[in-house]
Parts: sequence; C-alpha cells; structure tokens
Amino acid sequence: MSSISRLSRAATCAGLVLTACNEAATPTVTEPNNAQARILATVVPPASNFVPSSDNPYFPLVPGTTFHYRSRTPDGIEIEDFTVTSATKVVAGVTTRVAEDIVRLNGVITEHTFDWFAQDTQSGDVWYFGEDSRQFDPVTGMPIGREGSWEAGRKGAEAGILMEGHPQVGDTYREEFAAGIAEDMARVLSLDARANVPYGNFRGCLKTENFSALDPGTLENKYYCQGVGLVLEVDGKTENKLISITN
Repeated sequence: MSSISRLSRAATCAGLVLTACNEAATPTVTEPNNAQARILATVVPPASNFVPSSDNPYFPLVPGTTFHYRSRTPDGIEIEDFTVTSATKVVAGVTTRVAEDIVRLNGVITEHTFDWFAQDTQSGDVWYFGEDSRQFDPVTGMPIGREGSWEAGRKGAEAGILMEGHPQVGDTYREEFAAGIAEDMARVLSLDARANVPYGNFRGCLKTENFSALDPGTLENKYYCQGVGLVLEVDGKTENKLISITN
C-alpha cells in the first residue's frame, strides 16, 4: 500500500474490517466533526474527461520524476521512493498514469506499490483509481501480503479525489473507496501552511487532515506545496519528509 494512504495501511495491518456504502454519493464523514466543512460528492466524471498526467500544482505528475522521502519510525529509518513512471494502465475505462512506490525500512524493502492516477481536464482534480500493493517481511524478504490493494470498478471499489483542482478550506472528500480495505478521506485545513523539510522551506502550502473509518481516532496531516507536490506527512510523532527530487 502506498504511503499516500498510510491511514489505510495501518488499518488493514490491524485487521480492521468495516462495511460501508459504495454508492457514488456524498460520503459519510465520521470524524472529526467540522461545521464549516464542504463535503464533496465523489461522482466520477466520464472517461473522456481524463488524461494520464497532471499539471495540478499541488500534485504534478511528470514521468521520470522520483520523490525521495525519509522518516524516523520506532522500528528504524524508513525511506520511500515515489516514481512517476512512463507507463499507463486502463482502470474502469480510464487511462491512468502509473506511479511506483517503494518503501524500505533500514535498507530492506517492506512495501512495493503501483498507484494509478488521472486528471479530470474539466475540473483539474487528480483522481486516484487504485493500487497494487505488496508487503514483504523485513527479515526474510519474503512476500507476506497484499493488504490495501484495490482497483476502481472491481468488487464495488470506486475512484476518489486525491487532489482538488480548486481546493477551499473546509472541503472534505473521499480519496479512495474499497469497503473494509481503503476508505481514506481528507479535509483541507489551510492554503497558507508552512513546511520545513530537507528539500526546502515552503510557504503557502495546502494542508490536509486525513482520516479513515477503518482507523477511528487516528489523524494524519499532509502538506502539499505548489510546483512541488507532497513534501511532508505528520502521523503522530512520525514525520515523513521530502529530502530530494530526481528526474
């Protein structure tokens, strides 16, 4: 499971399975309660609206670009390499861009994921169409599961919005939906946040609050900066920071 959905990964690893409605309608927000939230219905646009790329300033997808992240966890140093590949994949009739996400703990691969994204040319929204995720034992290197894997259009799973084209503070939206597997949601907290990471110091960033019905009570903050993308994830005391970008 990609670190784009760390909340779902934590929930599935804990074995939590909940049932949720899979209708393409306004999602039910269970937490936190924000009276000013503008809850968005995630109705997937026609396939003809999508392109397998993104010029969204908060989440650009340029093939050949790799984002390198690092975090200090209770188990050691985790390194994540998120690469926008030149490959595409048709998911639910939409041609998506494939991104490869590799996570290493103390130098050993623990997770290898392929994520699928596409941009709605009408709204500028970047949609998330699923992922093929595989986990590995850090000691033996043997595969141990495919937790968090899902694909829009299969078994009731539906695509969600990963990044809005025109975000507003209070917007709340579903990033993904596969009942009991991937149910991450996000809320926009700020459009003027600051983030200091090894790659640089940024202002005017978009800050989200991420949560999931599969892991009640757990919140994560993400910082997306214009012209760069995701630069920081804060999950409790763990901070996943962008350290470099290579092309």
